[in-house]
Amino acid sequence: MVKIDDALLQRLQKLAMVEIESEKAPQVEQELNRFLEFVDVLDELDLSEVEASFAINVESAPLRKDEPKTNPEVSQSILEHAPKAVDNFFIVPKIIE
Repeated sequence: MVKIDDALLQRLQKLAMVEIESEKAPQVEQELNRFLEFVDVLDELDLSEVEASFAINVESAPLRKDEPKTNPEVSQSILEHAPKAVDNFFIVPKIIE
């Protein structure tokens, strides 16, 4: 079993681009190690007789016709809450130079 130590926790922080306060690091290590222990328990299950599947529900959702529906009140309400809007379009700052 892999154990989470200070070095691995620092690497995980870097990969996840998160920062854990130094006083909370031991608690986070402990919680992650508990999680790994749980996963190890799952590895002990004998699943040789279980057929692999990708979905629990084999029935698909009922399909409906894909018909566009427009409601001018909805779009107008959305545009009213926009910081800037002109002629039914959002005005956004330029981000590519």
